[in-house]
Amino acid sequence: MSKAMLETQEIRGLGSNLELLAQQVVEGFIVGMHRSPFHGFSVEFAEHRLYNSGESTRNIDWKVYGRTDKLFVKRFEEETNLRCQIVIDASSTMYYPWDTKDPAKYKYANKFCFAAQSAAVLMNVLRRQRDAFGLTLFDKDVLVNTQAKSSTVHYRLLLSHLTQRIENPELNHATDFAATLHQVAESIHRRSLVVIFTDVMEQPDKAEQIFAALQHLKYAKHEVILFHVTDKSKELDFEFDNRPYIFVDMESGEEVRLQPNQIKEFYVKQVQEFTDKLRLKCLQFNIDFVEADINKGFAPILQTWMAKRAKMK
Repeated sequence: MSKAMLETQEIRGLGSNLELLAQQVVEGFIVGMHRSPFHGFSVEFAEHRLYNSGESTRNIDWKVYGRTDKLFVKRFEEETNLRCQIVIDASSTMYYPWDTKDPAKYKYANKFCFAAQSAAVLMNVLRRQRDAFGLTLFDKDVLVNTQAKSSTVHYRLLLSHLTQRIENPELNHATDFAATLHQVAESIHRRSLVVIFTDVMEQPDKAEQIFAALQHLKYAKHEVILFHVTDKSKELDFEFDNRPYIFVDMESGEEVRLQPNQIKEFYVKQVQEFTDKLRLKCLQFNIDFVEADINKGFAPILQTWMAKRAKMK
């Protein structure tokens, strides 16, 4: 068995012990980074200070140097006071894959657990940097919406919210993604990093509502990262054996009996069109769109994204 497979098994074995899991994952690949994936995202200018020999020249104000012949560095308020709001879709489809006969079977291998574990790691990184973070959980309503704080007590409170949702999945809960994003945009009064985890795959008639809500976040000058969390082989590629299935809508309980090959071509086309449009809109709005296939494990996806982000800073 490969090292990567063993590490994945060890992570899943921790189940909902999010604090221990986050600590192990962060120590495994974040500490070794030369640069933080979060520092310096803001451009809110605060003041000038004299340049110290040996430090990075990235923020030297060359215009001031041209006028004064002295090196001054532009200091940004947010570099030492980052605020991050982590927004997680907790609607019933996020608990896929799901086994009706054995609900515990995928408890630590579904989309919500993937999102919760990822969020725990991000919060651990932010806490180490003494940056503030908050949590929003939603389905058709906002279930949890905390302010951004940096204390250990706050960190553990947010982990408890996530653990409760992992351990107590609920079916027949729809989602209102657009309304939630509008509410988040209105509730954050200072520029923040907004990290979203969702499996959103909307009908064409609702797509524009989603795009308008994402644009609202950018209009409020927040930096936005969207993790599109899916079970790619099943939800996007519709890879099922060609035999009769009963497909159940996890949000409504509605059942449909059919053979996958009857609808696969149409289904895949519709899903691909929405996903492509979502990716394009994120590009237009300068939103970082991250494909997050739960079958690849959250740690490798976070590691790749953080390494890429750190290099860009």
